[in-house]
Amino acid sequence: MLNEAVDFRLLNDFQRDFPLCSAPFAELASRLGVAEAAVLRMLEGLRREGKIARVGAVFAPKRIGASMLAAMAVPPEKLAAAAEAVNRFPEVNHNYEREHRYNLWLVVTAGSEGRLQAALGAIEQAAGWPLLRLPLLQEYHIDLGFPLNGKGERPAASGGVRWQPFVPPMPLDEGERRLVSALQEGLPLFIRPFAVLASRVGCDESEVLERIRRWCAEGIIKRFGVIVRHHELGYTANAMLVHDIPDADVAEVGERLACAAGVTLCYQRPRVPPEWPYNLFCMIHGQDRAQVEASIAELRARLGLTDYAHDILFSLTRFKQRGAHYA
Repeated sequence: MLNEAVDFRLLNDFQRDFPLCSAPFAELASRLGVAEAAVLRMLEGLRREGKIARVGAVFAPKRIGASMLAAMAVPPEKLAAAAEAVNRFPEVNHNYEREHRYNLWLVVTAGSEGRLQAALGAIEQAAGWPLLRLPLLQEYHIDLGFPLNGKGERPAASGGVRWQPFVPPMPLDEGERRLVSALQEGLPLFIRPFAVLASRVGCDESEVLERIRRWCAEGIIKRFGVIVRHHELGYTANAMLVHDIPDADVAEVGERLACAAGVTLCYQRPRVPPEWPYNLFCMIHGQDRAQVEASIAELRARLGLTDYAHDILFSLTRFKQRGAHYA
C-alpha cells in the first residue's frame, strides 16, 4: 500500500513544480519520505509500464518552433494505410482516429514555420488525402497536466488558468537548440540528471539549470515534471469538444471553458468553411464514454453553451503518441 501511495503522489503531485536542482530525485525522495533509489526505481517502473511518457519539459506551442493541428477525411477501409504513412514522419507526435468525417487527427511540430509547411506538404502527399489545417490562434489552457484525483481538479501550484497573449517564437542559439534536443526525450533517470544533460549539450550543469528555470519563468516551458499517459492510467475515454462561437464572444467563452473542472486543453483555431465550422476546441477525458458524455452535457448547460453549434469527436484508435520534437 505504501508503494501505491508513493506511486500516486509521483504521478499526481509532480506533474508540475518539479525540483530544478542538481539532485532532483533526492529532493523528491525527501518530500515523499522514501529513499532516492526507490524514487528512481519507481519512475523507471512507471515508464516501463507506459504510465508515464517521460519526466521533463512541456514547451509552449509556437514559442520555440512551429506546430499545427491537422485532420484528414479518409475512407474507413484506407485509414490504417494513411495512418501508417503519417506515422513515418518524425514531425508527427500525435496521430489519432476520431469519430467524424474528418477521422484522422494529427499534431505536427517543427523547428521553424518553413520546415513545418514542408512537412505538412510531404505528409499530405504520402498519405494521399488533403489536410484540413487548423493553426493555433489563441490558447486559453494548454499544459497537458492531468489530475488523477477523479475530480478534475488542477493542483493549486498551477496558479490558475489565465488567457495567454500571443508571443512570437524565440530564436534559439546553438547551445539552446542542443538543450531542446536533449530535453525532447526526457530527463535521464540518474542521480544528477542535469549534469548528464549538460555533458550532452557541452556546457555546465549550472547553465542547463539556469536556462530551464528561465524558460519556465518566461512561459517557454509550460511546465516541467512527470508527463503521464492518461489511457494507461485508466482514463480511456477521450473526447474533443468543439463549438462554433461568435468571434466577439470566443475569448470570454474560452476563458470560462478553460477554468472548468475536467477540461484539460482549451484553445481557439480557425473555421475552415464549409468543411469545418468550429473555432473553439477543448478536451475532456474520463474513465468511460458515458462519464465523458455526462460531463460534456453538464458543462455545456452550466456555461450556457447549449445554443451554440457543437460536435463531439471521441478518440477511437491511438496510432501515435509522444512528446513534441522541435529539434
